[in-house]
Amino acid sequence: MPTSALERLARCSDATEIWFDSSPLIYPSWRQEFLSQHSADDGLDLAGALDRLYRPESPTAGYLRGSTTNQPLALQALDSLWPEFESWIIAAHHDHPNWTPKDLAWETFREVAKRGADLLLPIFEASGRRYGYICAQVDPRLSGETAAMVEQGEGLNRASPNIMIKMPGTGAGIEGVRRLAAKGIPTNMTLAYTVSQLLALAEAAEAGKREAEAKGVDQSGWRSCATMMLGRFEDHPVFKEQARQAGIELTEADLRWAGIAVLKRAYRLYKERGYSTKILAASMRVGPVVDGKTRIWHLEKFSGGDVVLSIFPNIIEAFLLAYQGEDIGGHMDEPVPDEVLEKLRRVPYFRQAYDEDGLASDEYAAFPPLVATAEGFTKAMSDFEARVFALAERTRG
Repeated sequence: MPTSALERLARCSDATEIWFDSSPLIYPSWRQEFLSQHSADDGLDLAGALDRLYRPESPTAGYLRGSTTNQPLALQALDSLWPEFESWIIAAHHDHPNWTPKDLAWETFREVAKRGADLLLPIFEASGRRYGYICAQVDPRLSGETAAMVEQGEGLNRASPNIMIKMPGTGAGIEGVRRLAAKGIPTNMTLAYTVSQLLALAEAAEAGKREAEAKGVDQSGWRSCATMMLGRFEDHPVFKEQARQAGIELTEADLRWAGIAVLKRAYRLYKERGYSTKILAASMRVGPVVDGKTRIWHLEKFSGGDVVLSIFPNIIEAFLLAYQGEDIGGHMDEPVPDEVLEKLRRVPYFRQAYDEDGLASDEYAAFPPLVATAEGFTKAMSDFEARVFALAERTRG
């Protein structure tokens, strides 16, 4: 049976995990739309490729290992299945008259996460709780409040054991990872762009793990991941502005190398130090174009690595089409070219991300891409609430 580019990528290493960077609730509709745009003339068995990746009615038959979501992706899932959730919200509003509008909105958010988790639960159970996680993110408006985030994380995980809690890469969020790990609750740090954040998270997870072991806490469902948000780091305007001030013009290839360099350095340090946490690559971009061919370095350059590759639907589409018939190879251990690294290091923004001591913990929350991404997540959470509030108000009327 012919294999797709994505399958060949997964086969580069048994340690490589392919995750869906969206809610599995939208997988069927996305699949149908993608296939409708590409005829058999493409010469690819795209339907077969997607079925071998993940088939909702038989999830353990595929090689998809998990899913990541956030507030914008949860809102997308809510909107895509609105009639179903509308009925749930009305019933919940009727059954829990003491819930405030905010309570109702958060419980709806938790229900979106739970329904996604239910789809992956067979993978979770069949793998002995190793795979089949879905990440659900705490309220981004609480990114400086450790206790509140931990409480939310515990509540999300109670909805389903395969819900992995996304905590922000702020000092408060990283401390929250330690506290959740001590309770045996799986976590994934988001809003991370720097080696210093990734190392701080790994140390916090180890500390929490040791505490759990000392207390005899069940850790059978515990995992720790740390997300590098590649494109959001590379594409922030401050990067190019500082480069211009230094007399440097950054090409598209330079930008992609920048995120790759940060992740590869953190990966090497993780291996040297034996951390339990697994690095997760996310926020991927298409590019660059090399010798007239569209490349997706955010997948290609991590091939063969002991990493999680959480892939947006549009990146899956582009990768399947751009790499058909190609040998993906194993490039995780290949270094960033010296001349590229030397060029990038002339930009303070990059040095802050690349150096182990580039940022102190009290500086994480002010790093430009974290600020920008957190604002987007906050707006999505507010929009999510507004959708629920409006329905609750109409129901009451």
